[in-house]
Amino acid sequence: MRADERLIAFTPKLVTVLHEGYSVDRLRRDSIAGLTVAIVALPLAMALAIASGASPDKGLVTAVIAGFLISALGGSRVQVGGPTGAFVVVIFSVIAQHGYDGLLLATLMAGVMLIIAGYAGLGSLVRFIPQPVVTGFTAGIAVIIASSQVKDFLGLSMESVPADFLPKWGAYFAARDSLQVLTVTMGAASLALIIALRKWAPRLPGFLIAVILAAAAVALLHLPVETIGSRFPDLSAGLPAPGLPDFSLAKVRAVLPSAFTIAFLAGIEALLSAVVADGMIGSRHRPNQELVGQGMANIASALFGGLPATGAIARTATNIKAGAITPVSGMMHALFLLLFILFASDLMAYVPLAALAAILFMVAWGMSEHHRFIQLLRMPNGDRALLLLTFGLTVLVDLTVAIGVGVTLASLLFMMRMSQAVEIANDSSEMATPSEDGEDIHQRDALPAGVEVFRIDGPLFFGVANELLDTLRRVGPPPKIIILRMRRVPLLDASGVATIEDIVRQAASAGTQIIVSGIQAQPLAMLERISLGPAGQHILFSDDFSDALRVATAIATAPSAAAERLN
Repeated sequence: MRADERLIAFTPKLVTVLHEGYSVDRLRRDSIAGLTVAIVALPLAMALAIASGASPDKGLVTAVIAGFLISALGGSRVQVGGPTGAFVVVIFSVIAQHGYDGLLLATLMAGVMLIIAGYAGLGSLVRFIPQPVVTGFTAGIAVIIASSQVKDFLGLSMESVPADFLPKWGAYFAARDSLQVLTVTMGAASLALIIALRKWAPRLPGFLIAVILAAAAVALLHLPVETIGSRFPDLSAGLPAPGLPDFSLAKVRAVLPSAFTIAFLAGIEALLSAVVADGMIGSRHRPNQELVGQGMANIASALFGGLPATGAIARTATNIKAGAITPVSGMMHALFLLLFILFASDLMAYVPLAALAAILFMVAWGMSEHHRFIQLLRMPNGDRALLLLTFGLTVLVDLTVAIGVGVTLASLLFMMRMSQAVEIANDSSEMATPSEDGEDIHQRDALPAGVEVFRIDGPLFFGVANELLDTLRRVGPPPKIIILRMRRVPLLDASGVATIEDIVRQAASAGTQIIVSGIQAQPLAMLERISLGPAGQHILFSDDFSDALRVATAIATAPSAAAERLN
């Protein structure tokens, strides 16, 4: 990458749009969009924080600090960031194992990892995460989020809720007699209102309306349901002072796996959200700068005592639909939330937890991508098994395990399919048929005695390298000349190189000459690394099959003359 291209790649989109010129009309449109998103983000940030095992103010702090920096420093024109459902499971687990300080340390470390990943150019790797893995673990997270809200939605009296999925539902069943009818009514009414508004008045902020009406009912009717104020009586107003979390080398080692998981989820979700935004506005984000911006935002969030943050697809889409055109809209959304924290945070005390549980049920439903999940179930067995395995591991075991196993199996599945697509054939006895690129697909029916021709279609990598050797061995006695037709080999990896090297070694011991025809640039460069290129004496190279056949004929019919010519 040239210096000027690298400079552009690591320039925040905010800088670009300001250089384009920023007018009063743009500010007006971005401000309206920012206010719209803030209305959506307000109840969502509180609900996600509570579901994660933190207090609601932590979610608001995250939305303000991280949300502002994700827009200001990121590589997307309209990305909106903050706490998201993808982090709920991880945050809850980290707090349970290492305390809130452990979460802050893991978030800070994840921010550093994201910055390193961005400057290392890893932003484009998101496209290599297969869809069954992404859908499997997001659907799994959705199930976990929904199951975590059953206690608050039903008003169950429980001293503690197990973290694991199956024990959690066992505990719910054991506490079924403590169900509170009024709480269930409050939650069901909030859920029904959100669904109705989404269907018949989608432009209205259904989450906020449901929360306001539920809080008003609690305040005016003095309903005996659990609220934010009753569970979190000591909430602080305003932003906390920044500071480093307590840490030690032992604690760094303990939270390192969680930091990797947070960094991975933040990077994946942010880049997926940016891709969705690009499709909606016809723009193009800068993936590496997006990772850098996400890293900066997570570091700042940790310093202010907030939660991990990333780009939020639903809020980004809301931002676009509300008329946003620059990153200023995301920054304005954070400023509007800050105003709420400073001047209206006391109103949070009246919000019933059942209403927030209803919101999270809707978030989980949106995350589940049930249409895509069903669609993937109709795919071939390998994709279907990958989807269900990732989903099951996410729900029943651990998100980190699910991601690791899913990506590994997806890679193995891809390599298996690639190996099945590669064809290695002996063309010596076939009739000639012209191909689209001008080279025969099959060898002609008449060849000089002692000449064998082999054609390779597809990448020659470790998954199929041994097949080439097996195909050559099936010929029988070593021929005098072997022509390897490699015009259709786009890639040669280290295992393929080792296979070619073995073929050359065996050919040399048997007195067989190897001729390679039509080799492409990448395979040729790989062979040159081990001195098997044109400068060497072990392999002859021809531009096309016709020339390779001419050379083979000369060697087969006049070996001594050919040897003199070649030397």
